[in-house]
Amino acid sequence: MIAISRFELPLAEGEKFRVELEAVRDVLAQATGFISGVVGQNLDEPTLWVLTTEWQNVGSYRRALSSTRAKLEAIPVLARAIDEPGAYE
Repeated sequence: MIAISRFELPLAEGEKFRVELEAVRDVLAQATGFISGVVGQNLDEPTLWVLTTEWQNVGSYRRALSSTRAKLEAIPVLARAIDEPGAYE
């Protein structure tokens, strides 16, 4: 499964936010079932960012998000995502 989280923030916060998203990806990468993760900035609208992760299955993704480390380090950043469906088969 693929999980996509999109974010919009002021351009001045971009480089700091990239570091935060990369840290989130690194936290999630420690979870069982994680396959890959990519952080990206939109080329046409540089205020838009994305974190895309790939998982073995939806259960792996949900367990990763419920870990203590994810709750402390990843969820505060992920909570800033645009409110839209982000899990894909």
